Amino acid sequence: MTWIDILIFVVYFIVMLGVGFYFSGKHSDERDYFTGSGTMSSGHVGLSVVATDVGGGFSIGLGGIGFTMGLSGSWLLFTGLIGAWVSAVFLIPLVFRWQEAHGRHFLTLPQVFEFLYNKKVALVAAIICIIGYTGFTSSQLLAGAKLTTATFPQMSTNSMLWIMGAIAVIYTMLGGMKAVIYTDTAQWIILLAGLMGVAIPMAWTKLGGYAGISPYLTDDMLSLTNITWQQIVNWSVTIIPIWFVGMTLYQRIFSCKDEKAAKRAWYFAGVLEWPFMAFTGVLLGMLANVAIQKGIVPVEGGVLHDPEMGLPLLIKHILPVGFTGIVIAAYFSAVLSTADSCLMAASGSVVGDLIPVKRKGENKDVVRFSQVATFLIGVLAILLASTMENVLSLMLYAYAFMVSGLFVPVVAAMFLKDRYPQPALISMITGGTITISLIISEVPLPFGLDANIFGLGAAAVVYIVVHNIVSGRKVAAQATS
Repeated sequence: MTWIDILIFVVYFIVMLGVGFYFSGKHSDERDYFTGSGTMSSGHVGLSVVATDVGGGFSIGLGGIGFTMGLSGSWLLFTGLIGAWVSAVFLIPLVFRWQEAHGRHFLTLPQVFEFLYNKKVALVAAIICIIGYTGFTSSQLLAGAKLTTATFPQMSTNSMLWIMGAIAVIYTMLGGMKAVIYTDTAQWIILLAGLMGVAIPMAWTKLGGYAGISPYLTDDMLSLTNITWQQIVNWSVTIIPIWFVGMTLYQRIFSCKDEKAAKRAWYFAGVLEWPFMAFTGVLLGMLANVAIQKGIVPVEGGVLHDPEMGLPLLIKHILPVGFTGIVIAAYFSAVLSTADSCLMAASGSVVGDLIPVKRKGENKDVVRFSQVATFLIGVLAILLASTMENVLSLMLYAYAFMVSGLFVPVVAAMFLKDRYPQPALISMITGGTITISLIISEVPLPFGLDANIFGLGAAAVVYIVVHNIVSGRKVAAQATS
């Protein structure tokens, strides 16, 4: 990269830090810090939602999928569209109804669990959220580090992890949810403009247009049916439910001024995920594949062993001076837009759910403690990222852990009149434990299905069995009384 590209990159980071410093010290209380006092518009929230959900992990991961699968990889984010719209129709109205019945504003997802069940269930939910979002933050920082490895060869991966991590942690720690949502808005605009307006047209032209590209792509790469039923099931079961249990998403529901604004934000976010970001990501991965085959992007031995590196290499070797810095800043926008939200989710659970309200003290003390929690979780996420290699795998592992632990109790609360804490608690522990155990043990699973499917299935079975037992005992007790 030239000094012009580096300057663009540095200026971008300075602006992000400036937003954090601007909002620093302006938080009136805990609600203002974690949800922006529930005054955010649907446009800002919608952009923040898609920036958070797609982020750096999916941006880099989609490039890797496009590199290997072609256009069919776009179905990964179609599940995001389904999740966004279904949750807008069924979940969002209930959340506002629950909040009204609760009598005060929710700040975290575990607080919703406490309202629906009890404090023990909320505590387990908080632990799952903290673990899951710490891992998810790590995946975003790892995505940024991979991008840096290709574009800044003089920088080591670990060095850039700490640089990026410091920037993300500082502006998130200082600025809270308002800084996160406003920077997400700017970051997503930068990302779409950089990829759709700069990277794709220039790479397309450099590779000779359709005539110069199509001979290097197989029919499967150009097909929308180059996908197995296992991939469809794995992506659907892992990604769609996250829209019902993602604390980053609940925080944005709480940030909206009313139910209508929240629904509009979710519909808007779904469309941005698919088709816009879905096809943008996989197309760039396909162009990277062609560039390597044609020798325009050199790789050792002519074979790229890590498909997720194809996109960063394409950006480095094809884009002219100045534009490289813009597109790299766009990808780092995606990384930071998710990392900051995940940090807020994890620290929100620490402060909002693990610390008893009566011990919190003054509002300003709560904000300061929230900032410390954000800092410590950020450091932990960086350390975790330094031990992992694959962005998409790490991100989907975090997704799977949260989904298998939290999804069943949420759905049960949506449709069942009787909400017993025992089945919720046991299903959460069962689902999360089975999923993470299968992932760590690397045991071959039937039909190539994801570990999350088995964890989620076990959680559902356990919930039904325990619910029926508790319900039966209740009926028997009423009959004898």
